[in-house]
Amino acid sequence: MKKRAEVLAVVTARGGSKGIPGKNIRPFAGYPLIAYSIAAGRQAATVTRLVLSTDDERIAQVGRQYGAEVPFLRPAELARDDTFDWPVFKHVLSWLETKESYRPQAVVHLRPTSPLRPKNCVDEAVRLLLDRPEADSVRTVMPAEQNPYKMWRLAGDGSLKPLLTVEGIREPYNSPRQALPAAYWQTGHVDVVRPSVILGKRSMSGRKILPLIVDSRFAVDLDKPSQWPLAEGLLRQAGSEAIQPGRPRRLLPDKVRLVVFDFDGVMTDNRVWVDAEGHEVVAASRGDGMGLVRLRRAGVELLVLSTETDPVVAARCRKLDIPFHQGLEDKTGALRSEMKKRTLDSSQVIFVGNDVNDLPCFEIAGFSVAPADAEPEVLRQADLVLSRRGGHGAVRELCDLLIYLQRSQSVPW
Repeated sequence: MKKRAEVLAVVTARGGSKGIPGKNIRPFAGYPLIAYSIAAGRQAATVTRLVLSTDDERIAQVGRQYGAEVPFLRPAELARDDTFDWPVFKHVLSWLETKESYRPQAVVHLRPTSPLRPKNCVDEAVRLLLDRPEADSVRTVMPAEQNPYKMWRLAGDGSLKPLLTVEGIREPYNSPRQALPAAYWQTGHVDVVRPSVILGKRSMSGRKILPLIVDSRFAVDLDKPSQWPLAEGLLRQAGSEAIQPGRPRRLLPDKVRLVVFDFDGVMTDNRVWVDAEGHEVVAASRGDGMGLVRLRRAGVELLVLSTETDPVVAARCRKLDIPFHQGLEDKTGALRSEMKKRTLDSSQVIFVGNDVNDLPCFEIAGFSVAPADAEPEVLRQADLVLSRRGGHGAVRELCDLLIYLQRSQSVPW
């Protein structure tokens, strides 16, 4: 029987991010960002060990929670803004060999800033390297959107000079794209390299680099806060095709017939003002009301299920003309009853909640949604995490999304 290769996956996550402070443990679609890279290593059949290299104890703690080994903290001099990958990996391999006599046959680099990875990409990259003894490394790439043969650099006199030349083509920048060589952009999803290349050739790639081409739908490299919502949207679209820390997120139903809302923390900001007589006042968004009106006009039924018995729930739902049940001890029973009454199956129902008592309803509905400030466990379980907070436009955001999707399908629900 062929002995299984020893493959070490390394997630690199330093603590001093400047562009996005705390980036590596910032929530991304309900999970800390590094959880996606850790999941990619842990779910790969070819990976035998996974280590997190960080200089930050907070990141180390989160990494351990999601299943990474953190046998050491990276020295501060290897965690600066201008630190290259090579000394970091030399440190990892040297430490493991010195302290544990551990020597892997291949090293996988998993960068947290590329969280959207297609299923099996780690295994495909590892097997490609192990099956090709002449290769030094494997790197994920995708076709470049902008052709580098049409790019320029500035000369010392301020004039433009071609960035690249092509043998046999005098002016590639004036040539049709089809006449130019295909170009590929390195994505950062997965690099696999032989330890002998790192330690012997002082390189993270060597000279013989094999490509693993991934679909451009997975092109995410988080560097700015503005990229965060777009990347989360791409993850939502990828659904079960992407590696995720928890269960695969379900796709939005093709035909939505009913949207069910929790009240506090969804239609309000989850705070309450209480006067001396015990009267309660909550805050809600007027924009949510307009979104609900438009969604109802689009043919979608609405419902509120609340555990609260306060009159404010009834008052707000009556103003919005939304059927409601309050004072519920068993939301799941009420949800099943309403679905049966309307002869709906789960694939036609969306549930929106923010707290742990909403999680059982997440399993009954065909799709679950959480506001941006929902409880951590809810954010992890939700199929969609909105960018807005409860009581601050979360409901309107969902309504607008559903209306847009309905119109793009060009068919009534």
